[in-house]
Amino acid sequence: MIQVRYFARLREALGRDGEELRWGVEIAQVAGLTRHLLARGGVWERELGPGARYRVAVNRQLAGPEAAIRDGDEVAYFPPVTGG
Repeated sequence: MIQVRYFARLREALGRDGEELRWGVEIAQVAGLTRHLLARGGVWERELGPGARYRVAVNRQLAGPEAAIRDGDEVAYFPPVTGG
């Protein structure tokens, strides 16, 4: 199982702060997990689809689409943060 967390505006738009998903080959990378979530359609496509602005972290480390996800990992989706 993997823990998926949603933060800030994503949490509000998606109506949840997280969920647990069964790990498998189709979600063994960030890109695969994102495709899995996009397949839900609607708000998921709007918030995580092409042109949407968000970041992903695997086990609290920023990660790109090719980053591996392993059983037991935590994956977080959150909007980009700016500061000074």
